Amino acid sequence: MPTAMSTDSTKSHSKPLLVVIDMQQDFVTGSLGNKEAQLVVDRIAAKIQNHQGPLAYTLDTHHSDYLQTSEGRHLPIEHCIKGEEGHQLVPALKPLLEHARCFEKPTFGSVELATWIASQPNLDRVELVGVCTDICVVSNALLIKAFRPELQVLVDGSCCAGTSRQAHQAALQTMMSCQIEVF
Repeated sequence: MPTAMSTDSTKSHSKPLLVVIDMQQDFVTGSLGNKEAQLVVDRIAAKIQNHQGPLAYTLDTHHSDYLQTSEGRHLPIEHCIKGEEGHQLVPALKPLLEHARCFEKPTFGSVELATWIASQPNLDRVELVGVCTDICVVSNALLIKAFRPELQVLVDGSCCAGTSRQAHQAALQTMMSCQIEVF
């Protein structure tokens, strides 16, 4: 199918960026895992395999003092402790993301990821998938939108899982309210 060429020859379009959020063992089968997260692994793997463009992913990253942090006091379940198995990507995605750019983040959203995306002038679209829809996916989508308001930000709801079905749906609705395209 032919595509329209831009009349502005100085504008160069990049391929879309796919960002995989926190697909770590602790969120899928570990201390904070759930059935919904397990169900999206194969869908995300297929999406990565079919993606033609740059890839990035985030890793929720905590340390042995997690329970003494603000997050640890509110969610007193140790998870994603750097150096432990639960911090690792799920085995099915690890080889697919081997050459992707990684952003370790100590909290829900990655300012480093949003800043990096904002510094990519030819990037015209970013799509997010992963877990947890109602915590880290929504946080990163909103940060990216705040750092690059004109960037098309998309979230594939079928490749995301929340802490519950209700929380997943509420987060998708929140993102749609903030001009993030959910499909």
